[in-house]
Amino acid sequence: MANNTFMDGETIAAIATAAGKGGIGIVRLSGPKAMSIAKQLIQADLSPRHALFSSFLTSDLEKIDEGIALYFPKPNSFTGEDVVELQGHGGAVVLNLLLAETIKLGARIARPGEFSERAFLNDKIDLIQAEAIADIIESRSETAAKSAMRSLSGEFSKKIHTLTEDITKLRVYVEAAIDFPEEEVDFVSDGYVLNALNNLNNSIEKIWQKAKQGSLIRDGVSVVIIGKPNAGKSSLLNLLAGDDLAIVNPRAGTTRDILREDIQIDGLPLRIVDTAGLRDSEDEVEQEGIRRAKKEIEKADIVLFMRDAVLENLTTEDKKQTFDKIHQELASFKITPPDNSAFIVVNNKIDINKASPFINSNPYFTEVALSAKTGEGFNLFTDSLKNLCGFNEGESNFVARSRHIEALDHARDYILQGKVQLVDNQASELLAEDLRQAQSYLGSITGAVSSDDLLGEIFSSFCIGK
Repeated sequence: MANNTFMDGETIAAIATAAGKGGIGIVRLSGPKAMSIAKQLIQADLSPRHALFSSFLTSDLEKIDEGIALYFPKPNSFTGEDVVELQGHGGAVVLNLLLAETIKLGARIARPGEFSERAFLNDKIDLIQAEAIADIIESRSETAAKSAMRSLSGEFSKKIHTLTEDITKLRVYVEAAIDFPEEEVDFVSDGYVLNALNNLNNSIEKIWQKAKQGSLIRDGVSVVIIGKPNAGKSSLLNLLAGDDLAIVNPRAGTTRDILREDIQIDGLPLRIVDTAGLRDSEDEVEQEGIRRAKKEIEKADIVLFMRDAVLENLTTEDKKQTFDKIHQELASFKITPPDNSAFIVVNNKIDINKASPFINSNPYFTEVALSAKTGEGFNLFTDSLKNLCGFNEGESNFVARSRHIEALDHARDYILQGKVQLVDNQASELLAEDLRQAQSYLGSITGAVSSDDLLGEIFSSFCIGK
């Protein structure tokens, strides 16, 4: 449970730079004693936003380090409190000595994310922007970093605030009509409320689409490659990674353990998992490989089923029969792909039978034909991956989290439910309640409506010093 520590008079301190050696290391302080602690360390006064080169001293005037001290007075600081940064040399020992001295002088060690938490609690940033700070640090691609910066700059927040204001205006209109029935406002016939609800639904849908893109960019997609031995799974992994990560050998059972690689395709992060070939074997190592493959499949977003285009009949099979056949084969190994995972059948080795690359979709799976050895058809394959994820490259997305998507889903459901109350039931009181619920869910995204448990969960995942 999060505590509003900025109100208890405590000053916090932490090393704000990454662990390890570096040219510069920073110890950051925030709170009412930040300035007085700094003055004792440098034996000098600090001017707001002016860098002062000084020695950092113990209480016995023993020199710990030397560097630059910066003072940011409240409320014009990141946390909204007095903040001091002591920028010295980036060695772990000297930074810990400096941090220990700040503790002796009255500070305490900051909890993970406490600086950002205080910024949020002091209304310097909203919850979306606070989360974006962590997302920038954890970005695994240039696209993810840019999207997180858009959220930190307030692009996502502005859209949520605008949507919330529109709901508020409609609530005022509906509740005024409830409170003053003598006005006899006919919601259905005047068309205003119905039009407003439709506009709200359209706005939520547009934000949801962008948030979904942002969630893909932030979290990435788990792709698991499965199939019989020698189907070309390791070759496909190497092709995706652009490197010889996995051993490719015509002998069956070469891959026995799980191989993982993080890649990105046009800004879409993918976590590729290559698994052991599926076959009946008395080999304990192969059996363990299949067991591990099963665990990976159970949490996959996309399952790639590799098969040999030379050996399999790819033209006359009924797609439903193909799908059932694959699932029966997986079931023989007690493997059941998740219901919500996408399924791609990859017909490999078209270079051998001189077939043409293709991609098509049917109600059961997406099917592609390629050569993992030569790369023929690879672009069709990567396009199918992006399409299945609903990923649109080049959009100006903001980063989003699963909780944002869930809150938008709930808000949209209440708007649609409110529309039913209006049109079918003409129940203005129930419509007003649905609008209130939708507004509450939107407020949970920015932190306007939040619980201490939620804040504790979010900020505890941050780095110490942020």
